Amino acid sequence: MNETREISADVAIVGGGPVGMGLAIELGQRGVRTVVIERFAQPQRVPKGQNLTQRTMEHFHFWGAEEALRAARTIPKDYGIGGLTAYGTLLGGYHYDWLQRALVRPYYFTDNERLPQYATEEVLRARAADLETVELLYGVAATEVRQEADRASVAASGTDGHLNIDARYVVGCDGSRSLVRESAGITQTLSDHDRLMVLLVFRSKGLHELLKRFPGKSYYNVLHPDLEGYWQFFGRVDLGETWFFHAPVPRGTTKDNFDFAAYLHRAAGAEFEVDFEHIGFWDLRFAIADSYRDGRVFLAGDAAHSHPPYGGYGINTGFEDARNLGWKLAAVLQGWGGTHLLDSYDAERRPVFASTARDFIGKAIENDRAFLEAFAPDRDKAAFEAEWQARGSGASGEVDAFEPNYEGSPIVLGAGGDTSAVGSHAFKARAGHHLAPAILSCGRNVYEELGAGFTLLALDGDARAVADLRKAAHAAAVPLTVVEDDRQGGRERYDARHILLRPDQFVAWISDAVPADADAILRQAIGKPPQR
Repeated sequence: MNETREISADVAIVGGGPVGMGLAIELGQRGVRTVVIERFAQPQRVPKGQNLTQRTMEHFHFWGAEEALRAARTIPKDYGIGGLTAYGTLLGGYHYDWLQRALVRPYYFTDNERLPQYATEEVLRARAADLETVELLYGVAATEVRQEADRASVAASGTDGHLNIDARYVVGCDGSRSLVRESAGITQTLSDHDRLMVLLVFRSKGLHELLKRFPGKSYYNVLHPDLEGYWQFFGRVDLGETWFFHAPVPRGTTKDNFDFAAYLHRAAGAEFEVDFEHIGFWDLRFAIADSYRDGRVFLAGDAAHSHPPYGGYGINTGFEDARNLGWKLAAVLQGWGGTHLLDSYDAERRPVFASTARDFIGKAIENDRAFLEAFAPDRDKAAFEAEWQARGSGASGEVDAFEPNYEGSPIVLGAGGDTSAVGSHAFKARAGHHLAPAILSCGRNVYEELGAGFTLLALDGDARAVADLRKAAHAAAVPLTVVEDDRQGGRERYDARHILLRPDQFVAWISDAVPADADAILRQAIGKPPQR
């Protein structure tokens, strides 16, 4: 009879997909003893979660995995990774560039990337394995999650027997059917579009030849008037042969009762050879946990939220969850994070997802539906073409407007707004917003000088302000790096002399003046209640 193995850790992560591994790296690099349990011995080779934004690639930079990730790219570096929207059929006469993330490149430290999720997972697994503070357990599935006032535990089983993991905190990164979420009794709010979708993975050199007319494009969505605003979506897995395809199908569709090759041909507007590798189905719906925390149990990634794979928001949102929660857990475990810091994870990340689902994905479906109902080239060609051109001209606006921020966060000082995914990119430093990069007078990018904890950028800063914040950080045991420079060479665009940055590169506080109470500023930024 197999004995139960007892394991102790600071944090137990259930689910070792990309979000779970990213969180493990974030914690492990900060010296937090972390255990990851993952039921699959190898990443599942279904291409999804391919579009990694510039912001996500900043995470990979700080996780020490950027170089390895770029080397794992399945599409050659000199080939573009842009998108295209077409009307009627992919090869029809109407199309425009879509999701042009290169337009916001100046506001981030590094380039975006594109590769299948399983390739991303392989890179993250290798990086996590390098960290002595992280223990990775593959082929192990959680069976129960329990918590008490000061501890939490995960019961699990695998081919080698049973495990009991005792931890200070448990994080569920175990997908949309999360056992962790259910064990914690956290409910969900669902918004169901009542659409059955198919995911096809197939090989076709012929489709590659047909799409040479669109050089530098890696993903393509087709708007068809019969589909009420829901996309037919083609994406490259590699350059030359392998593809995936998402599209609505009738309820009751199975692998055996539908002609998927003919469906692909109609969507593309031409016939080509097809060799299917995978046929799967999913329901198009939005889901969000009603809380991302219950005591010592947290949710991240698809366990906390899920939505249709439109626009590449999903995996990137999950990585931001990992980065946000990781530094906060580490801060509390290391003694300098306050009692309110962990509550700010829900307060920041849940409204951002709700806004992403409502203001970007849901709105895009509604706008496409309204366009298809109002315009058609066979009814009024001139009106259709004018509106189509307007849509193409405005396609860049969505990329700029997607700027998740924490203006309404309880640990952000002086922003005075709401936490949302809607914003606008700017070089000006703004409380609650991601900091744009800048070159320092030494020639290095400011992102190369940021500390692992908080960073104070003092640009022609006041010596007393710097000294007061240093003293406050020392008294609270908060790791603080100070970067001092002048306000020239582009740094004047920050429009601030003193910028306090969090470990996730979001601005906690800005001021030109000497702070009246440096201790109070720092206490709020790390989630400690004000002193009486």
